Amino acid sequence: RGAGGTTEGLAGGDRAHRARGSAPSPCARSVPGNYRTQLWDKQSESFLPSTPGLGMHVEVKDPDGKVVMSRQYGSEGRFTFTSHTPGEHQICLHSNSTRMALFAGGKLRVHLDIQVGEHTNNYPEIAAKDKLTELQLRARQLLDQVEQIQKEQNYQRYREERFRMTSESTNQRVLWWSIAQTVILILTGLWQMRHLKSFFEAKKLV
Repeated sequence: RGAGGTTEGLAGGDRAHRARGSAPSPCARSVPGNYRTQLWDKQSESFLPSTPGLGMHVEVKDPDGKVVMSRQYGSEGRFTFTSHTPGEHQICLHSNSTRMALFAGGKLRVHLDIQVGEHTNNYPEIAAKDKLTELQLRARQLLDQVEQIQKEQNYQRYREERFRMTSESTNQRVLWWSIAQTVILILTGLWQMRHLKSFFEAKKLV
């Protein structure tokens, strides 16, 4: 499965173009991606085909917030990071537009494409390397697709387990909070009864 998108932002400051994607496999997996930037040209009122001189810093964080990749690239490039934790990963692209007065007040378009699953395989290259026939290559593709489906199912089971644990934890906290409220109400009632009794005894009403 491939994921792609386009983001736009003002180039007057360091801009962070963020994208999110899920890594379906619980084990370590290499995830490739590529991006391309386009700068808005005020004279032609259109985006330029390329943005020479613009630098982009790519940073990838796993679901735990740990940085798994941080590297400086040019206006366009290809990056690869290894996913060790299943879940939603955050990809952040920072531009160096503040250090380029030419881009001040402009717009910057970022094209981002993330390849996940069997789409990361270059089948023509695999066929040439392993000398596979068309039928063998098709069988290889089907096996990769079946493997990807199994990984997706494993990830869905993992998410279901995480959701169940979260629900049980929430229900347990609600139960303990209800018990705490009940105990507080009982103690408050006992304290009020004792206080009223002392008040009446002091006033010699009882």
